[in-house]
Amino acid sequence: MKRKFFTLVTLVILAFNLQAQILNPISWSFDQKKISNTEYELHFNATIEKGWHLYSDKLPEGGPIATSINFNSTEGFELVGNVETNPVAEKVFDATFNMDLEYFSNKATFIQRIKLSSTDEATISGFVEFMSCNDETCTPPTEADFSFNIGANTTSVVELVEETAIETDEAKDENRNLFLFFLFAFIAGLAAILTPCVFPMIPMTVSFFMHSSESKAKARWNAIIYGASIIAIYTVIGTLVAVLFGPGAANWLSTHWIPNIIFFVVFVVFAFSFFGMFEIVLPSFLVNRADKGADKGGLAGSFFMALTLVLVSFSCTGPIVGAILVESAGGEVLMPIIGMFGFALAFALPFTLFAMFPQWLNNLPKSGGWLNSVKVVLGFIELALGLKFLSIADQTYHWGILDREVYIAIWIVIFTLMGFYLLGKLKFAHDSEVKHVSVPRLMLSIVTFSFVVYLIPGMFGAPLKAVSGYMPPMSTHDFDFHKIIREEVSLVTQSGTLASFAEENIEGCEEPKFAELLHLPHGLEGYFDYEQGLACARAQNKPVFIDFTGHGCVNCREMEANVWSDVRVLDRLKNDFVIVALYVDDKTKLPESEWITSDYDGKVKKTIGKKYADFQISRFGVNAQPYYVILDHNEEMLVQPAARDLNPDNFVRFLDASLEAFNMK
Repeated sequence: MKRKFFTLVTLVILAFNLQAQILNPISWSFDQKKISNTEYELHFNATIEKGWHLYSDKLPEGGPIATSINFNSTEGFELVGNVETNPVAEKVFDATFNMDLEYFSNKATFIQRIKLSSTDEATISGFVEFMSCNDETCTPPTEADFSFNIGANTTSVVELVEETAIETDEAKDENRNLFLFFLFAFIAGLAAILTPCVFPMIPMTVSFFMHSSESKAKARWNAIIYGASIIAIYTVIGTLVAVLFGPGAANWLSTHWIPNIIFFVVFVVFAFSFFGMFEIVLPSFLVNRADKGADKGGLAGSFFMALTLVLVSFSCTGPIVGAILVESAGGEVLMPIIGMFGFALAFALPFTLFAMFPQWLNNLPKSGGWLNSVKVVLGFIELALGLKFLSIADQTYHWGILDREVYIAIWIVIFTLMGFYLLGKLKFAHDSEVKHVSVPRLMLSIVTFSFVVYLIPGMFGAPLKAVSGYMPPMSTHDFDFHKIIREEVSLVTQSGTLASFAEENIEGCEEPKFAELLHLPHGLEGYFDYEQGLACARAQNKPVFIDFTGHGCVNCREMEANVWSDVRVLDRLKNDFVIVALYVDDKTKLPESEWITSDYDGKVKKTIGKKYADFQISRFGVNAQPYYVILDHNEEMLVQPAARDLNPDNFVRFLDASLEAFNMK
C-alpha cells in the first residue's frame, strides 16, 4: 500500500513538473467598444509576464513571427483600416537578425475596427497567432482563440483604467528613446556651430545686439528672443515633417527601395557639399527679405535676425538637419519635433549666451581653416552613414549590389582617406595649408586609423559586433575566412577525407526532405523530418541530435554563432550524431497524408512548423527554443535536454555525456 501511494505521489509530481515546463508567458483577454450602430472596435488584450516580450504585428521579412489576427470568416462584416496598437511598440535593433524589431513588454492591446453589414448582433471568431521571447528562450508560434458577441458587451470603467495603466507603464521606455535621440540631435547642434558658415557669425550677432539696443538689459532681452526664435523656427520644421510623415508611413519609409535610395542620394549630396564641390544655398530673395526684417529692431528684429541666421547658415547646417530628419522620419510623430528642438537648443545656446555676456567672446578661438576641416570630417561621416540606406534597399530586394565585404571595403577606404585628411596629406578646395599637425588632429587621426584596423578583419568574416547595426548580415558575405579555417581544422581531426565522410553520411539514408527550403549552419548536413532522421541514425548507429529551432528564433541564431561554431562542437556534430533540425515556425504546408491531429489541443496540424511545435510540446513538455534533445534508437533520452547556454564548454560536455550513455547501451 505504501509503495502504491509513493508511486502515485511520484507520478503526480512528475506530471506537475512536465506541465510546469510548458511556457505560457502571454495571456489574452478580449473586449469590444461600440463606435456607432454598425461600427465597433475589437480589442485583443495581451498580458505579458515580467521578463518576456511579445512581438509586434509589424515586422520586416526574415525576422521573428509577427503577431497576427486571423478571422475564421468575414461574412457579415468588413475590416476598417489596419490593426492599431496601444501603446506604441518598443523599437530595438537586433544584432542577430541585423534589423530593427518591435515588441511589447508588460501589456499590449491590438485594436481592429470593423463595420457590420446590418445593425443585428453578430458573432465573430478566429485566433491570434503570436510569438514571445525572453533573454534566454523563445516560445514557438502559438494560437489563442477568440469570439466576440457584437452588441452584447460594452467597455467597462475597469478596462479604461487598465488601458491608462498600459500607457503609463510603456511611457518610460518611450521617453528613454526620445531622450537618447534628443541627446544625439543636441550634439549635432553643437557640431553645426563649428562650421565655417556659423562660427564667424557669433561675434557679428553679438555686435548687432549690443549696438542696436539702448541698454545692456534690453540687449539681453533681445538675445533671449533671438535664441527662442531660432528654436521655434527649427521646431516648426520638425513639426511639419511629423505631420507629413506620420505613423502610417513608417513601414514604407523603412523598407521600400524608393525612400531609402532617396535618403542615400541626399546623404551623398550633402557629403559632396561639405567637401566643397558646391554649396547648398536657399534662394537669395528669402535671405534678403529676412535681412530687411532684421533691420526693424525690437522683437520683430530679433526674430528676423534669427531667420536670417537659419537661412544664411543653411549651406552648413542643411546636411546636418537633413540627417536628423531622415533618421527621425520613420513614422514616429514626436521624433522629428524632439530632434529639431534638441538641435535648435544647442545651436541657439552660444548665440544667446554670448549676446547676453559679450565679454566671453575674448575666450573664443579665432576663425580659420580649422572650421573647414570640421566641415570636411562631417562630410566623410555622412558619406559612410549614407551607405546604410542603400544597404537596406539592397537587402530587401536582393539586388546583390552591396554585399557585406563590399560595404566594409568602402568604409575602410572612406575612413582611411579621413585619417590622411586629418594628417594634412589630403586637401580639398577650401582647405588652408596644414604646416604642422596639432595634437587634436593627431589624436583624431589615431582614433580613425584604429577604427580602420578594426574593420579589416571584417573583410575575412569577423563579426565586427561594435558596428553590426550598420553592416549587412553575415549571410551576404561571400568569403568567410574564419569559417574556412574552422572547417579545415575540423577536417584535420577526422580520420578520413571529406569525401569519405560524405559517403558515410548518406550511406543507408534517404535524401533529406525540405532540404531546398531549410538549411543547417556551418555547412552541417542533417534532416528536417523526424522520422527520416531517426531512420538514418539507426542505419549509421549514431544517436539522434534533435534541434528544436525556428526562423524567428533569435536565441537559436546566437547559439549557432557562438557555440556551434566552436571547432570541438562542429567536430562532434559532424561525426558523432545525426542532426535533425525541427523548425517550429515554418509555414510550409505539408501533404494531407502528413497532417496530424494533436493530442495536446485536438487541432489539425497542417504545416511543418505546427507539426513539430506540437511534437515538442506533446513529447517533451516544452515549447521554448532553442531546445536540444539527444535520443537513442528506441527514442529514449540519453541525457537531460539542453537549452540556451552560450558557453561552448558546457555544450561539449552535454554532447560527450550523451555519447558515453549511447555507447554504454
